[in-house]
Order: sequence, then structure tokens, then C-alpha cells
Amino acid sequence: MTAWVIRAGRHGEREQWCLENGTAGGGWDEVGDLSHCKSRADVRKLLDDAMPGTTSGLRANNAGQLWGLLHVMPGDIVILPRKTTKSLAFGICTKGYEYWPSAPLKHVVSVNWKRDDVPRSAIKDDLLYTLGAIMTIFTASRNEAEVRFRTVIETGTDPGSLALDETAKTQQSTGDAADSDSVVDPVSVPTLETIRDRVRTHVSENFKGHRLSELVADILRVRGFVCDVSPPGPDQGVDILAGSGPLGLDSPTLIVEVKSEEGQIKAPVVRGLQGAMLSNRSDQGLLVAWGGITKDAKREIRTDRLTMRVWDADDVLDQLFDVYEQLPEETRRAIPLKRAWVLDEEAG
Repeated sequence: MTAWVIRAGRHGEREQWCLENGTAGGGWDEVGDLSHCKSRADVRKLLDDAMPGTTSGLRANNAGQLWGLLHVMPGDIVILPRKTTKSLAFGICTKGYEYWPSAPLKHVVSVNWKRDDVPRSAIKDDLLYTLGAIMTIFTASRNEAEVRFRTVIETGTDPGSLALDETAKTQQSTGDAADSDSVVDPVSVPTLETIRDRVRTHVSENFKGHRLSELVADILRVRGFVCDVSPPGPDQGVDILAGSGPLGLDSPTLIVEVKSEEGQIKAPVVRGLQGAMLSNRSDQGLLVAWGGITKDAKREIRTDRLTMRVWDADDVLDQLFDVYEQLPEETRRAIPLKRAWVLDEEAG
């Protein structure tokens, strides 16, 4: 079996359609039905006829991706990197290539989507690097990608290559499904997304447990709060007590619970924070859930959306980037960033 990465639009505009209709694929509106193609050369001929004004290199690249789509088979893993939510969707192919001339995506395979909200923080750095390639359709095979992605479907988190036993490693596919190096583990480029992935991994590796509470407190202090951070160990649902004013006693007061786990946090943690807010008579609550929260937890929090917020890994990064230059020197040394301009290769 093979693991395929299939995107859904430059800006994620077709993601929801794919998830709702159980599909994945590509647009290529100029290109007709590929069902009769028996070789990559046949696909290239269609592209040459349909896209005469484009470069030969672009047509060759597109031919490789469409030829790859023809080889997505039932049982293969399909990964959809989501632009709109910064998360990942995982599914299993149930039916191979079809041509849907009236659909938003005309060249599709059918997918049973198993998870649609896996946070990028749940994936180890090596596989995030693989996902950083900017092609629409390609295979991921390095570092036991296929078996690790199957584990993500089952558990919600990537075990990493070192955590796999030898039996699992032998199940890794080494086939040549696409018959083309151009769509097999293509080289990643330094997009804004891959840069964020690298910073996210650094923070995840260096700010586990109580250290993440200290980082969140540093960010809140820049935002004007006076913070009291609980010592390591059991905290009864309160990692940080924060308040406004010179003594930290003025409103708004804030209770913060910090979870550095890579997996999603479930509803009981939300209920625990709600209870801590009541017992401490806090105005507001903040749940920092590095791996995000489950759908049940999101439902729990809806009734308190005016008094409670959730920060996942990407929210923490947004806050970190926004106040970085005002953070204590020791914190900046632990997260050594420098400002740089890079070309956004995915911009329209």
C-alpha cells in the first residue's frame, strides 16, 4: 500500500467539498478523462493538446501528478493538508480514478475520510518535512511514512520511526506505484508553512510539561497580566493564575490550564477548567492544548465562548511571533528566532 498526499486548491478552497463528498483529486479543468491512458506518455499527450501555451517542464510535472493519481488504489492512505484549518485530514481510498466533468474537481478518487482535524503538532518533524512539498499530488515513503500514517489514523498521533517495532517496519510499502520519481517524496521548499513547522517542532521538543506553562506566562506578561505559575506537579486544573493591575488582582482575572501533549485533549479537561474558573471566581479561562481538542471538547466549550478560549500549537506560535521581541532574554535564547523575508511560493 502507498501513502498519497493530495491537496485541494492553492488556498484550500476545495477542502470542504472533498471532505463532504468523500473524494480527493485535482482540477486540471483543461484536461479530459484520463481513464483510457495506459502510460504516462498518454497523459502527457493529453496535456500537450490541452495546455499548448504552457512550458514543457510544467506539462511534464503535471503529467507526472495525474499519472500518479491514476495509481491511487483502494486501501491506499490519502492525506489532505488543510489550508483553512492548518490541520491534516486522513482517509483510506475506496475507489480509484474517476472523471467528474461537472464537479469542482474533475479528476478524483473516492476516499473514506477517517480524521479531518489532526493537528500538525501530532506529526514528527521528518514527516512534516515530507508534507512540505508543494506538489498537488505525490507519494510519501521515506521514514516508514505509510505505516506511521496508518498509526495516525488509528491513534491520532505519529509514533515516529524509532517507536516502530521491526514487524511494523517490514510492512512499509516499497512499491513503484507512480512509476515516476517526480511524484515520489519530492523535495520540500522553505514555504511559510514549513518554517512554522520547524519552529513548532523546536518548541514542542524544548518546552514540554511545566516549561510550556512558563512560556505561556511570559507571553501573558507581555500582554499586561501579572502571572502566578503553579510549581511542577498536580495543580488541580490551574497552571497559571493571572490578573490585571499592579498586584494582579484587578479584572479581568484569568485561569490557565496548559497541556503540552501532542494528542488532542478531551472534554473532561474542559469541564475541569470550567470548575476551576468557578472555584477561583475567575472572569476568564484559557486552555492551552498543544495538540488541540476533540470535537466533544469543542462542543463543551461553546456555551462558554464569551469567557473561555483555547490555544492550540498554532495559536501559541501566533502569540509567540507577535510578542517575541518583548519576551525575556532567557526565553528568546531558548527559542532563537530571527526575522527574515522569504518568497511565499504558494501565493497567488
